[in-house]
Amino acid sequence: MIGDGNFIKGRALSLKYVFKGMWLLVSREHAAMAQVSIFALFIVLGIVFGISTVEWVAQTICCGMILTAEALNTAVEKICDYIQPAYDRRIGFIKDVSAGAVGFAACTGVIVVIVIYYKYFAAIF
Repeated sequence: MIGDGNFIKGRALSLKYVFKGMWLLVSREHAAMAQVSIFALFIVLGIVFGISTVEWVAQTICCGMILTAEALNTAVEKICDYIQPAYDRRIGFIKDVSAGAVGFAACTGVIVVIVIYYKYFAAIF
């Protein structure tokens, strides 16, 4: 029930698990570490070049989309490894498709980054 205080406690506990999961991803998964490092570079570039609000939004959405895909890929891989530790071509297919989702997100991010930063770098060179 919303008014009894358990609702708020439950949501606070949920947030604890949300932040724990985010931390586990970026502190233990090398791909996520690399992605966060690249995203930090684009934050610096955005500040240096003074990108527009719309460009910030596009860049932020892409970063979030890539990390979300990476988190889901990691979860799928961990579940697959738990269910079937030995090689199985069916599990391999599942893991490959899951990794492909990250690839789609990353390709989209690269296109957005090119669209945003091309004009800034073109003006320098």
